[in-house]
Amino acid sequence: MNEWNIQSRAHACEACTQPFADKQPYHTILSDEGKELRRSDICEPCAQKNGDTRSRPGFISQWNGTYEAPPAHPVDAIQKETAETVLRKVILENDPRFAPAAYILAVMLERKRILKVKEQFQRDGQRIFIYEQPKTGDIFTIADPNLRLDQLEQVQRDVAMLLEPSVAPVAAEPSIEPETEIAVVEK
Repeated sequence: MNEWNIQSRAHACEACTQPFADKQPYHTILSDEGKELRRSDICEPCAQKNGDTRSRPGFISQWNGTYEAPPAHPVDAIQKETAETVLRKVILENDPRFAPAAYILAVMLERKRILKVKEQFQRDGQRIFIYEQPKTGDIFTIADPNLRLDQLEQVQRDVAMLLEPSVAPVAAEPSIEPETEIAVVEK
């Protein structure tokens, strides 16, 4: 099983170290560095100086975003479970048994426009999706488990069980064990 980390959007340009201002455009470059994906956020002037990044070794994707400054007041620590918080917990467990549920949760969040697909590519014969949570800038790397119709009912039950209050992913016993990876990248 792979070790993954969560990488959020940076608060300053990686190249010139200048802090991003609220609503400032920035560029994100996603690269494959061996066993992990690396996110680089840079300001527009530095992106123009760097030129075309697509020819760099390990290049996977790039996209533009608008920096949103974090709220001045901390968010209430006690929040109800949402599909996004459950997805984060499942990813942190890094248990392949939950890969189908994580994939379904990500698709649900995409349809609700909470996550946006930034890129998809093939790796080792498997389709990989790069999702971004626009408000936080977090990116989620989720593999398509290639679910069959006869597996959907069980995955639906697994997702419903995970979304129930006070059900931790370690207590769940999904019956589908695909060979897939789930990842979230954080700084």
